[in-house]
This record gives sequence, structure tokens and C-alpha cells, in this order.
Amino acid sequence: MPSLALITGASQGIGLELAEQLASHGYCLVMVGRDPQNLELAAAQLELDQPCNTVTFCSDLSQPGEIDRLIAMLDDQEIEVEVLVNNAAFGAKGPFLDSSLDTQLAMIDLNVRTMTALTYRIVGRMVERGHGRILNVASSAAFEPGPGMAVYHATKAYVVSLSQALSDELQDTGVTVTTLCPDPHSMGLQLRSGVDSSRVVQAAMMSAHDVAAVGFEAMMTGRRLVVPGVLNKATVGVGKVLPGHLATLLTRLLRRSERP
Repeated sequence: MPSLALITGASQGIGLELAEQLASHGYCLVMVGRDPQNLELAAAQLELDQPCNTVTFCSDLSQPGEIDRLIAMLDDQEIEVEVLVNNAAFGAKGPFLDSSLDTQLAMIDLNVRTMTALTYRIVGRMVERGHGRILNVASSAAFEPGPGMAVYHATKAYVVSLSQALSDELQDTGVTVTTLCPDPHSMGLQLRSGVDSSRVVQAAMMSAHDVAAVGFEAMMTGRRLVVPGVLNKATVGVGKVLPGHLATLLTRLLRRSERP
């Protein structure tokens, strides 16, 4: 039976590019997304471009009961997930008090709770089989506080922390956990957060296709953490060596340079 990969946020951006990477390497796909039209179009195009079989599952996984519904579908179709890609996420730009509480909590639900719950429900089965790969898409935003996108940065810091801890816990099980930390602008984040990068940043950032290629290779070789892109690596490196208050100040100044 061909190996199968489950990708959340699979209908566009890095999620779709990761689906293409997996399909081109012989994986069957379960593609999860919120928009039924975009999801079906993405799956149909993949099947035209690659010799792969796809199953689509339209859902907002942050809503109560949706993880259970997804797991039930996998069980009903006797699908064993060899690769799990936790990519679904969104960000919201603006001061903490200017964004609604509902928006902030929805971000936490999708970026943190959903990723945690889906990983928990699937990784145990991987451990029982003695093999499996998990790719969690975080962000370089994880490495410094983010005035103007405070909750988004915090959720991605959680993804990095949890993923690295799980990678250590699972090191003797045959299951690997890789964390991919692209620049937020490479993730299509501006589509939902209102962030638009400067021309300098746009020229330096990697495409979603290139980010996905780096992430796929890192996952397949079992790397724990990958930060794609020279500028992205440099930004993360600077953030790590600066004192916390200076890293926060730098992030705030960079955020102000972005066009709304």
C-alpha cells in the first residue's frame, strides 16, 4: 500500500507546495482545508500534475469536534498516516487591545490547540508501527516577541518548543519531528493578517515552493529544526543574541516598516 501523508492547510501556499512535494515522491494524500472550492481545485490539479491519489476533507479544524470527525474518517477508510504535516494557521496584525478577543482565541485554537490535538491523536499510532514523520510549520516569528502580532508570535513559539521536545522524546521510536520556520511573508500570511512586506523584504524572501522543498528535504532526513533562507536565518540569529527588550524593539520597528 502506498505511503500516505495528511496535510492541513493544504489548499494554498506552503501547504499546497508541500502536498506537491509529497505527491511527486509517491505519497497518497489527505488534504485538509477550510474552503471547499479551493480544496477541490487544488486536489484536482495535483492529480493532473502527479500520479497520486487524493482524499479531501473540508473542515475548520479549530472548531469543536472536527478533529474527532477527521480521525473517524481516517478510521472508516482504514487510512494509516505515515506523514503528518501541521500547516494550518493564521495571524492577525495590530495591537493586542485593538484585535477582538474572539480573533485572538481563534488564533490560539488553530495554531496551538489544533496542532497539539492532531499530533497527539496520530503520533501514538506512528509509535505503535515504529515509523512515521511529522512536519510542524512554525515561523521565524517564533524566536522573538512580536509587538503588533503578539499572539501570533507566541503561538509559533509554542509550536517550536513543543516540536523540539517531542523530537527528543520520540528519538528511539522511529518517528521524527521536524519544525519548519519560514519567514512569515513566505507563508502567505499577509492574505489573512493584513501584512504587506516592503520591496526589500519581498525581494529577499523565498517562494512557497522553495520553502516547501527545503522543509520536505529536512523532514525526510530527520532534521529537528530548519530555518530556510539566508535573510531569515540572519534575522533569527540576531534575535537570539540580542537581549529580550532589544529583540522586541527590533521587531516593533520592522513591523512599522510594513505597509498595511
